[in-house]
Amino acid sequence: MAMAMAEGSSSSTTAINRDESSSSPITKIAQDHIFSILLLLPIESIVCFAMTCRKLKFLAYSDSLWESVCRRDWGSSAIDALKASSSVQGIHWKKLYQQVYQLDSVCCHKLLVETPDGDEIFPGPRASHSLNFVNGCLVLFGGGCEGGRHLDDTWIAYIGNDFKRTLKWQKKYSGIPSGRFGHSCVVMGDSLILFGGINDHGIRQNDTWVGQVILNETLGVTLSWRLLDVGAIAPPPRGAHAGCCLDNKRMLIHGGIGLSGLRLGDTWILDLSENLCFGTWQEIVAHPCPPSRSGHTLTHIGGMQTILFGGRGSGYEVLNDVWLLSASQGHWRWMQQLFEPQNIPQGFTLARVGHSANLILGSRLLIFGGEDSYRHRKDDFWVLDINSLPSIKMQPSNPNSEGLLRKMWRLLESIGENPICRSFHRACVDHSGRCLYVFGGMVDGLLQPSESSGLGFDGGIFLVELVLRS
Repeated sequence: MAMAMAEGSSSSTTAINRDESSSSPITKIAQDHIFSILLLLPIESIVCFAMTCRKLKFLAYSDSLWESVCRRDWGSSAIDALKASSSVQGIHWKKLYQQVYQLDSVCCHKLLVETPDGDEIFPGPRASHSLNFVNGCLVLFGGGCEGGRHLDDTWIAYIGNDFKRTLKWQKKYSGIPSGRFGHSCVVMGDSLILFGGINDHGIRQNDTWVGQVILNETLGVTLSWRLLDVGAIAPPPRGAHAGCCLDNKRMLIHGGIGLSGLRLGDTWILDLSENLCFGTWQEIVAHPCPPSRSGHTLTHIGGMQTILFGGRGSGYEVLNDVWLLSASQGHWRWMQQLFEPQNIPQGFTLARVGHSANLILGSRLLIFGGEDSYRHRKDDFWVLDINSLPSIKMQPSNPNSEGLLRKMWRLLESIGENPICRSFHRACVDHSGRCLYVFGGMVDGLLQPSESSGLGFDGGIFLVELVLRS
């Protein structure tokens, strides 16, 4: 990789050779070796290195070096997806890196839905469903709708690299898995792992399902659900819990509403066999740990680290606490991340339940919507900079020496066709980490068909893009 970068910087070789002012021994080191060394350093050190002399500045600002820095800090899948996207073609990687960490706005688009032959083939309004991005497709399952009824349908829409903001939904299943809302569903390779949920009789579930999504040139997109064998041990039945995937091979769940409406505070991890034929649930017991809650989020941030945020506590209070779950040498540990919300604008609050929290480009959490203790729904977008959390031991990647402001919380401006205030919607991010898809949720009943209580369910889908200014 370093050799390729050195070759990629050949255009600046002439300028480098003309620099006769530097006589430091480091300038005699081969360029590919210097690139390899720089990739071991934090951003601040790379920038300082570039300030030493003109020759080293050419090396440290090489576009091929910064592509590798982005790949190091954001992951290869995100970079490959960005390179396949026409929206960032021709941009310099160092500039892109700066833009990601200076992110201050998102652009929202309400997507159109293709209706072949005038047939209305698309998912109905709902909340507390699941929405995942897997194998280039959006996969939606279940949820609750008007009258407290559950849904048991599965829908797929292929996105691909040449997406034109018009979706074509395909209904794949009805009745498998059984109808439910408040379940968790995570992506593992080209498969989905689904756990728990509540049906319209109030019965909590604790079954585990595997859904496999396959792209075929002849058959198109196919999906198959099957019940996973997990043996005799499983988490107690629940719904409105939080879940995420760890390292593409484990599922983690926490909390939720159990039997008799009791809010739970337990943590479970599912280890799956390599072929996803069976799994084993195990409870994680650690002290201290987050208080019992429901309607919160778990977001995997890399390695064996996961962030928990918000939710509704046992006393029906809405929470704004942040917890980090990490593992070291087989030992799990919860750590609360204390912070002073000094940069929270007046009139805004962080406490929320029924929000979404997704890891986006630049290893940050994008938090949208939810509702507060008074059931006031929100339409705000926040970025949580996980690198600024005291317990996160990640590669420093915010170039403060370039004049970027490092804030733990940042309120983003939203432009375009913004989603109205909502809670218990679902959101997922594409492989690049730049595009967030938001579907459904509970909304105020003024603009949507609603029940007598004024509660409505939305059936619109939105694309939220990070604004990276060129």
